[in-house]
Amino acid sequence: MDGGLAGRTGSGAQALKTAIDTNVLSALLSGETASQECKRQLDEARLRGNLVICAPVYAELCAYPGAGKPFVLTFLSETSILVDFQMTEAVWHETATRFAGYAIRRRKSGGGTPKRMLVDFIVGAHALLMADQFVTLDRDRYIKDFPELNLV
Repeated sequence: MDGGLAGRTGSGAQALKTAIDTNVLSALLSGETASQECKRQLDEARLRGNLVICAPVYAELCAYPGAGKPFVLTFLSETSILVDFQMTEAVWHETATRFAGYAIRRRKSGGGTPKRMLVDFIVGAHALLMADQFVTLDRDRYIKDFPELNLV
């Protein structure tokens, strides 16, 4: 990854923690159209504090085409993105509450069985409870189930 994220650190007592969705990092790695905007958002977030991903995002990144664990670990190190491997009980309770609410709404709407991946709810609950803001390319996905989540 060129420039931008590497080597920057947040400062000050009011440093923010920014959680990152897999799709943002995938866009950066693949050079998608959205990658420049993603890079800009992460650079701004880095200036204000730490960048973090939860364990499921790490696992998804390791499945990125041509990546694997060594590549992902190097990428995360070079971009100073931290991995939160500790999923607290509160995150699991929040995930369960949000996913159950979604499942109920989906069934009531006549949409059938829930279609969204559970990992989206884990990532959202982690961002809500363990970070100050969240960067994702799927804003609409999180607005309905996590309306209080501070989306960048």
